[in-house]
Amino acid sequence: MSTLTLAVRDSRTMLRRNLLHARRYPSLTLNLLLTPVMLLLLFVYIFGNTMSAGLGPGDGGRTAYIAYVVPGILLMTIGSSVIGAAVSVATDMNEGIIARFRTMAIHRPSVLIGHVTGSVLQSVTGVVLVGAVALAIGFRPTHATTLEWLAALALITLFATALTWIAVGMGLASPNAEAASNSAMPLILLPLISSAFTPLNSMPGWFQPIAQYQPFTPAIETLRGLLLGTPIGNNGWLTIAWTLTLTALGYRWSTTTFNRDPK
Repeated sequence: MSTLTLAVRDSRTMLRRNLLHARRYPSLTLNLLLTPVMLLLLFVYIFGNTMSAGLGPGDGGRTAYIAYVVPGILLMTIGSSVIGAAVSVATDMNEGIIARFRTMAIHRPSVLIGHVTGSVLQSVTGVVLVGAVALAIGFRPTHATTLEWLAALALITLFATALTWIAVGMGLASPNAEAASNSAMPLILLPLISSAFTPLNSMPGWFQPIAQYQPFTPAIETLRGLLLGTPIGNNGWLTIAWTLTLTALGYRWSTTTFNRDPK
């Protein structure tokens, strides 16, 4: 049996293990999905008419704000979901499962690949569920073609992969599951200071660079353009650059930490 075949077999086994854990303990996934759903309902039904004033002349009220806010909430769902990967990896480290895997005749990267693939699948599923809630309350991406829907799905998958590798690195570097959960909190907080809830030009001048030069803003603007037909500009290329950079950094950090001999 070739090395590639062994790697695929072991990675599939680790993926199955992580999916079984997610199925047996769904409360963690549901709790992580609760935050974006609650924020969606809060900003649409409580703040929607007021927040829509920041969209410019002829804002259109709550209906226009639903269209504006949903792409940001969808990407925030990814940031919320990948915290589960950090917690899961940290739990494995503390319970000695990782140490046991190190002694077994398996493809060592398959342990991390199983965590990452499982988390990406859960993140995409979470985005679909939150998207269903958005459709139920009035979100209508009628401008999106089939090609743009596929591009949006690819963006969501790539963004989830990048954030998951970062979250796995946080989990490996954390002393326990609680610390892993806390260290991954910026993945939820960053969307709050992006263009997810209000346009950049409505923010104070000193704050606009903070919101602009971070990974969530170009990704949100790209997803917004794909689903709603708004201008994308150079945000598409910036999103690709961010995802590739974060994936490379997260992969390097995770594999280096994982391969380090335990103390």
